Amino acid sequence: MNAVNAKNSGSSKYTPQKSSSASTYVLGGLALLVIAAVVIGGVLWQNSRTAPRADGYGAVQNPDVVAAVDADGVISLGLPSATKTVDIFEDAMCPYCAELEQVHGQELAQKIDEGAITVRYHMLDFLNRLSPSGTYSTRAVAASQCVAATGDGPAFSEFHAALFSADFKPEENGSTDRTDAELADRAREAGASGEAISCITDGSRVDAAAQSAATGSQALAAAGGRGTPTVLVDGAVVDTQNQDWVANLG
Repeated sequence: MNAVNAKNSGSSKYTPQKSSSASTYVLGGLALLVIAAVVIGGVLWQNSRTAPRADGYGAVQNPDVVAAVDADGVISLGLPSATKTVDIFEDAMCPYCAELEQVHGQELAQKIDEGAITVRYHMLDFLNRLSPSGTYSTRAVAASQCVAATGDGPAFSEFHAALFSADFKPEENGSTDRTDAELADRAREAGASGEAISCITDGSRVDAAAQSAATGSQALAAAGGRGTPTVLVDGAVVDTQNQDWVANLG
């Protein structure tokens, strides 16, 4: 091999160069910043989805708001003059129903007080199987009907909010759920009458509640709903993932 070829042969080999540690640290730092921004953005987005709307408003306050139970066991809550109807299909054991109530319950209460809407609660019991007693969802339906049947709108609204509150709602497949006495105590705290309390403790509406829950499940299927919660506005299913769905009611 001549000198030129030897020189070329030697220069054709790739010799790794020591990378710049400063550049590595800068690029690594930028990557960490991007990851942190994505994580923080995701947390903020999730928090915005689950933050209560109209927070601080509370349950229905207008004493003219009336609660009623119709022949199918559906509970209505609103002023007689309300022109728009919201139907909510829910189960007292359902965690997503609890989220709906916690995020939009106060916002709905305000709309009810203003006379903008009547809410019709179709309370179901298909999640009985996930309650330790095997009957909690049905008993919660019965208790709700006991309170609503007295006509006291604010008391029912307060009780309904309590059913889905984090400190009262049982967990699916948990170790315990709520007794009738506990349901009655929570109804009493909500301002329910003695008549409603007796109705809960003696279980007089449980059989009727089971029947109305079955009717409600049929109505849910007929409306095109695929689970709970399902919300209809004037008969049409709405996307509750749209955080402005209550605000858009007018």
